[in-house]
Amino acid sequence: MYAVIFKAEIKRFDAEYDKTARRMRELAMNEFGCKDFVSCGEDDTEVAISYWDSLEQIESWKNHPEHVAAQKRGRERWYKSYKVQVTEILREYDS
Repeated sequence: MYAVIFKAEIKRFDAEYDKTARRMRELAMNEFGCKDFVSCGEDDTEVAISYWDSLEQIESWKNHPEHVAAQKRGRERWYKSYKVQVTEILREYDS
């Protein structure tokens, strides 16, 4: 399993951001096989983590036209900066 970690420094959010964020989550979960998608924010930082079975799923989601357009709006309007990390989960356990 893989995780995509998105960490951003927020410039400003607006009503379109909320709509876009919901749509990107829906797209990831319903069309590309994302297993889970969680996000949180504090002050001017947002962190979102999504979980996937394959790198191919991640790549397909990343390159989907709606997601590409959302990434562009993010760079132009919503984020001062951001970082994306793709990592393989080697071990998982819980209580």
